[in-house]
Amino acid sequence: MKGQRGFILMTKRPFTGMLNALCRWHERQLLANLSDDALKDIGLNRGDVEQERRLPVWQDPLRK
Repeated sequence: MKGQRGFILMTKRPFTGMLNALCRWHERQLLANLSDDALKDIGLNRGDVEQERRLPVWQDPLRK
């Protein structure tokens, strides 16, 4: 049926959301540990990193 597609995907991969949140948290921690020079190389500053680090783990800025 048309409405069951999402439900079936959720039952096949129940931990996907939790794993994505864990990966997002880990990446934010790695980003926070970069030096100021490394952040400058990728076009970020310490304020951008702190703003990203304070976001909840379930909030994904790429999925709007």
